[in-house]
Amino acid sequence: MILLCEVYLFAGDELYGFFVFRKRVVFMADLLYVVPANSSKEDIINTLKAHPEIKFVSLVGIDMAGNDTDEKIPMRIFLKDIDEFYAGSAVQTDGSSVVLTGIATLNNAKVDMPIDPEVNWFVDYNMEHYDEETGKPVGTLRIPAFLIHEGKRVDSRSVLVDTLSYVKKELLDAFHANPKISGLGSLDASDVTDIQFTSATELEFWVKTPLEEANIEEMSASQVMQEQYWERTHGAVRTALETCVLELDKYGLQVEMGHKEVGGLKAQMDENGRMTHVCEQIEIDWRFADAVQAADNEMFVRTVVREVFRNTGLEVSFKAKPMIGLAGNGEHTHFGMAAVTKDGKLHNLFSSDEPTKDFMSAIGYGAIMGLLKNYEVINPFVSATNDSLNRLKPGFEAPVCIVTSLGHTPKVPSRNRTILAGLIRDINNPFATRFELRACNPYTNTYLVLAAIYSAVLDGIKATISRTTDELLKELSKEAGEEGFYLEKNRAYRSEEDVFEDYTDEERDRLFGAPPATVWENMENFANYPEKKAVITAGGALRDQIIDAFKAGALLRWKTELISRIIPENRDIVRKLKEVESSFVTDQDAYNWNKINAIRTYLAKDSIDEKSLFTLLITALNEGDYATASGLQVEMYDKMEELKGLYDSYIKNMI
Repeated sequence: MILLCEVYLFAGDELYGFFVFRKRVVFMADLLYVVPANSSKEDIINTLKAHPEIKFVSLVGIDMAGNDTDEKIPMRIFLKDIDEFYAGSAVQTDGSSVVLTGIATLNNAKVDMPIDPEVNWFVDYNMEHYDEETGKPVGTLRIPAFLIHEGKRVDSRSVLVDTLSYVKKELLDAFHANPKISGLGSLDASDVTDIQFTSATELEFWVKTPLEEANIEEMSASQVMQEQYWERTHGAVRTALETCVLELDKYGLQVEMGHKEVGGLKAQMDENGRMTHVCEQIEIDWRFADAVQAADNEMFVRTVVREVFRNTGLEVSFKAKPMIGLAGNGEHTHFGMAAVTKDGKLHNLFSSDEPTKDFMSAIGYGAIMGLLKNYEVINPFVSATNDSLNRLKPGFEAPVCIVTSLGHTPKVPSRNRTILAGLIRDINNPFATRFELRACNPYTNTYLVLAAIYSAVLDGIKATISRTTDELLKELSKEAGEEGFYLEKNRAYRSEEDVFEDYTDEERDRLFGAPPATVWENMENFANYPEKKAVITAGGALRDQIIDAFKAGALLRWKTELISRIIPENRDIVRKLKEVESSFVTDQDAYNWNKINAIRTYLAKDSIDEKSLFTLLITALNEGDYATASGLQVEMYDKMEELKGLYDSYIKNMI
């Protein structure tokens, strides 16, 4: 139905404005949002025929960088050839166009895309394109798929699916061999018939008015004064946030909360009554799901959020650190495990039967110790970009240390926001017990991260399943230099302190390990820790071929971004820092400008005999000398921050 609406706007008793617009009225309850997991082909065909507004099918494969494929396949083709879609012969993609570096090449690019019927399929509606016959928005059925090259699955989704299958088998074998597990006295592990892997992610993002520049200094002050966190939303941001929550619930995601985060600035109103200079940070949380479904949900939520805010006239950024100096976007990743026994009951494997006595079960201790011990080879999947590492800096509650917190006592659960991975629990709800990995960001490849996490968790559980919870608490709480039966001797792994305030930089690095400063340093951990790499590759899904492809793709993006974006942006900043003409220049001004100009020259000005830092960095990258390039990148960042700080002081002293 199409209605012609007249809208009058009044200011006091006067007519403020008048305009006419055409608006479509759609009964949204009649739309199909989800095709449930494991639906039969017959049910799928009948359902889609009953919804002719769903015009297209899109197969969603996930490459090594976490990108999802998207295409428009007419629905008539899917309905006619549905068996071929299941078999993987209906659709092929040019694998050289996605990030399967070293796998699908220009001369060997054929990739098949069989669909995955074991997860939910979502319908993506285009609210700007309506079907004339039904009057409903045109829909695209997005079907998760695998990517197969030369007979092998080579995509991120399959890595997670195959890893969980391996971990489940190994855990069932371990449980049947160790029926009595400390902390789980009521559970006879030999009765366990199935393992469930659950996960949830929290999505943070910045929204802003298009093309308007943010005032970093003003927003930094607002952040320090905590003026924005959980504040009431207004105007277009409020409308978009409420719309997102309502839309996502239609897809069965059971949104639990949408709220303002710590970053942002109060918007302004122009002479026409429109909100301008919008720049706010938002978070949306939804209910946990099976690990594979949770990762699929996250991909779709980003799509919905981006479209809803765009339709409201706002840009969305999921970058980990959209603005240097302000809070970044995290995506804290929660993970848990549950056992199903012969009687059909569900048991949280991390929760202790006596929650006021034990923080968690032996399985829980094994899980967190496996994660921490092997984190050096998990971290490359967590932080694979320049942007992601920009977020992981002390001072913004971003985790930089491989350390956990359990709480001060089992009786009173607490939260330490300065650590890498923390225990979350509720004394009155054993199913709430889980771990939260705080280092992830919205563009982290959740499929690969969860695969690496659960592989490491398996390693820890195997080492701890026969130990008592008292022994395991002692192991996890040991001091650096103290010998342990599983954890490394010269490291500490637990702290209930503020790791930013209560330790020096040197103490943090010595106790918890020095964090990587660049993408190159992070990727080198695969080579530096072969015994830990063996842990995450044991199941065969995260095999060398996959890791090499992931690493090669990450390093190519690292190199390209530095040469084509970061260095040119820094060069522009250097050019814009000009000496101020003034009739009143003090010796302080002259001193400051001389220092500024010396750094500008060092960064960006070549001579015959000496090359600038920018030139040296580009040369090292082009020559493949990544170790040198990594060091130069760190120096460039330090020099740029010093330069901007000096110039800020210089400008503020000019009158």
